[in-house]
Amino acid sequence: MRLPIPPPGHLRKERYCIKNSVTTSGLLEEFEGTVSGHRDGHGFVQRDDGAPDIYLPPNEMRAVLHRDRVKARVVRFDRKGRPEGRVVEILERSSQPIIGRLLQESGVWLVAPEDKRYGQDVLIPKGATARATTGQVVVVELTEPPSLYGQPVGRIKEVLGEVDDPGMEIEIAVRKYGVPHEFSEACLGLARGLPDKVRAQDKKGRVDLTDVALVTIDGEDARDFDDAVYCESAKVGRGKGWRLLVAIADVSHYVETGSAIDIDAYDRATSVYFPRRVIPMLPEKLSNGLCSLNPDVERLCMVCDMLITSTGEVHAYQFYPAVMHSHARFTYTEVAAILANTRGPEAAKRKDRIEDLMNLHDVYGALLKARHVRGAVDFETTETQIVCDDSGRIEKIVPRVRNDAHRLIEEAMLAANVCSADFILQSKHPGLFRVHEGPTPEKKDILRNYLKTTGVGMTITDDPKPSEFQAIADATKDRPDAQQIHAMLLRSMQQAIYTPMNSGHFGLAFEAYTHFTSPIRRYRDLLVHRVIKAILLQRRYQLPVLPTPGEAHAKLARRLASRVREPSQKLDLKPKATPDQQAWEAAGLHCSANERRADEASRDVEAWLKCKYMREHLGEEYGGVVTAATGFGLFVTLDAMYVEGLVHITELGGEYFRFDEARQELRGERTGIRYAIGTRVRVQVSRVDLDGRKIDFRLVRDGEDLTQRSIKEKEPGKSSMQNFKAAVKKAFTKVSGKTGQPGKSGAGKPGIKKNTGPKNRRSRK
Repeated sequence: MRLPIPPPGHLRKERYCIKNSVTTSGLLEEFEGTVSGHRDGHGFVQRDDGAPDIYLPPNEMRAVLHRDRVKARVVRFDRKGRPEGRVVEILERSSQPIIGRLLQESGVWLVAPEDKRYGQDVLIPKGATARATTGQVVVVELTEPPSLYGQPVGRIKEVLGEVDDPGMEIEIAVRKYGVPHEFSEACLGLARGLPDKVRAQDKKGRVDLTDVALVTIDGEDARDFDDAVYCESAKVGRGKGWRLLVAIADVSHYVETGSAIDIDAYDRATSVYFPRRVIPMLPEKLSNGLCSLNPDVERLCMVCDMLITSTGEVHAYQFYPAVMHSHARFTYTEVAAILANTRGPEAAKRKDRIEDLMNLHDVYGALLKARHVRGAVDFETTETQIVCDDSGRIEKIVPRVRNDAHRLIEEAMLAANVCSADFILQSKHPGLFRVHEGPTPEKKDILRNYLKTTGVGMTITDDPKPSEFQAIADATKDRPDAQQIHAMLLRSMQQAIYTPMNSGHFGLAFEAYTHFTSPIRRYRDLLVHRVIKAILLQRRYQLPVLPTPGEAHAKLARRLASRVREPSQKLDLKPKATPDQQAWEAAGLHCSANERRADEASRDVEAWLKCKYMREHLGEEYGGVVTAATGFGLFVTLDAMYVEGLVHITELGGEYFRFDEARQELRGERTGIRYAIGTRVRVQVSRVDLDGRKIDFRLVRDGEDLTQRSIKEKEPGKSSMQNFKAAVKKAFTKVSGKTGQPGKSGAGKPGIKKNTGPKNRRSRK
């Protein structure tokens, strides 16, 4: 029985009523937030409460700039329920200076912002150019904000130089992301007053380890050495084991809480590493001198002394302040060569240290076994290194090769970090933990659907463990799409943060984890050192009054606030946090935010250098691999250069492509051709946008015969009918002796060719 069909008008009314019920909710409400501009002219208001951003059309962006704080009102919703608003009030203008290039058009001076999120050029009066010339990169301070009918006006505060000057990309990045790059005079003055070497009074109350053969193992380009290691065989209980010493530079001895150096270090929160340049957290006298564990000199350190069993379990540990003497400075390459051949030329130069290095390798093997038993996630990813010439230009981009020496130091540091977290927990003293939570429910659903659609016979539970991720990675490592699957596993995880509330580290499968091993370049490690010292002295460490958090802090706070459930959904009311807890939460948030800021600045510089590098290779063809698929195109990483660029969807031919979120691929509707993560393609460098840090590719040809394969997959039901027709035609030809009949078949007609998959692709291009 067929159900009666309602009249068209009825359907329209129903649809209209549903739409109204959705969109009227929250209409005309006002919210405070920060403006985030877009290079296309529109913008968004990032709400303080962590709710979805409010869209601002281009006309609303005339009177505001990127980073301004405003009060906005929701005026309408689009068809997908996304809010659109308008600015009601400008609460605070951004004090962040604008970096751009000075231009002159029709006798008028103006600065085109380097950050295209600032949608307007800044007018410069004739007397405010600071003797800058056309084309130079300058820093602008606004004197008049923009209005509905007028552009912003400013004056040149600083002239950075020409756009092609060596290191210009770094000068732009540190100002663009607000990275502190100049120490205060008070900080530098205090650093100059510090001693040049360890004094006798500094050794009081410390364990003398100068006769222990502690050594440093770092990269060839390392200048600051904050960790040293030593290992010897030991009996643990009734079985075989090792005694592992991890000595870390005692920065807290020289950087007192609340001092000028401490204030600058907190403001920076981390060292920022660029190609050919480092912006350190501490003045050079400390980072590369007094605190650095340089060879053949005495240095103060904090030691994590561990007994490790043959199964890789930490049987016992203790912390104590010590004075040490580094017996050698090794590189990863040297150690790997010695471990590979104990009678080789590298080993001959270091005869006295071979036994110690072999003990380190043995304890590494035990710790690695424990890692596998624990079920920690361990994906091997390719990291790249940019090799520059003396002028700062890229010579080549090479992959970083990880060897056993890298992994050896990594496992030793992990063991010391775990002991540090356990020591703080057992003492019930507040501190900062490195917390990595499991995937969100949304990411779990996406991952499950993806694993199902790709035919992986494994999935994750509702409460997944790290071992489940590692099991999937191990089971799929030999598949052609292994790279694609591993990338999806990584993307399903959350980013780690620093917080005083310990909830474990999901990726490493630790119940408690913190950072202890790099106080020269990470402020959170310095705080952990101070907490451990306070516990050893049976005291309580009190955080100083911290400066006002910056933009990075506020940005991360909004991101984390969006993960919190609505108040109506909360069942358990937590007790109000004490001022001490609030201070530790603020410190953790500050360190996490500045860690992300440093990463963003480093990526921006690398993108700049790669764009300048690829400008010299316009029109050249390279093989590559699809590393991401989106609704607007494919991101491809070149095999030879490890440079990523975009193949826009319009460059994929005349086919209409749809983005399959479950499979993370673009699929053609007509041919069924698929482009997923891991697909090999050949591309041509077609465009380089230095200002936008973007590289565009054009698809030349596929690495595989994707069209033919996809058509077979798309139409499996037609194969039998096609075989039947072919058999009938063959039989008819054999009986009649005819090869073709003009007028009935195209086989004998000149100029008519049968369409095939590869030719279809070429014709579409």
